[in-house]
Amino acid sequence: MHRLYYSYNDFRKDLKALTKKIDKDFDAILAIARGGLSMAHMLGEHYNIRKVYAINTIGYEDTQKLQSMTVFNIPSLQDTKNVLIVDDIVDSGDTILEVLKILRETYPQTNFYTASLFYKKSAKIAPNWYVKEAKTWIDFFWCTDLGD
Repeated sequence: MHRLYYSYNDFRKDLKALTKKIDKDFDAILAIARGGLSMAHMLGEHYNIRKVYAINTIGYEDTQKLQSMTVFNIPSLQDTKNVLIVDDIVDSGDTILEVLKILRETYPQTNFYTASLFYKKSAKIAPNWYVKEAKTWIDFFWCTDLGD
């Protein structure tokens, strides 16, 4: 399988590009852990938003997609009006769809928007904002740089 190494410098450049595309204001940023954590941290600093949360999902084991999606650690968002959900990639779309389903059921008064660095055109849903189309497996620096 062909793989693409995605460096910190690429991440920083693409995150800046993403901020230029986002045209809404938010009360909170919600990272889909783990891929969205670095994004949420830096975007929280950029937008001066202190309500930066994480929600956990398990849908992959290494590069293998699992049969079912598990979503847990749903944050308390009852005092928020607009939430930006971030993840590194929208691949099949299953993760973001399941997260949106649960959050919309739990917080029907809240508006949820999505952003990612990468998006596969074959996904079941497109994020509101993204930077690049994903055409191969991506090895993000946060997955590889502390390895052997």
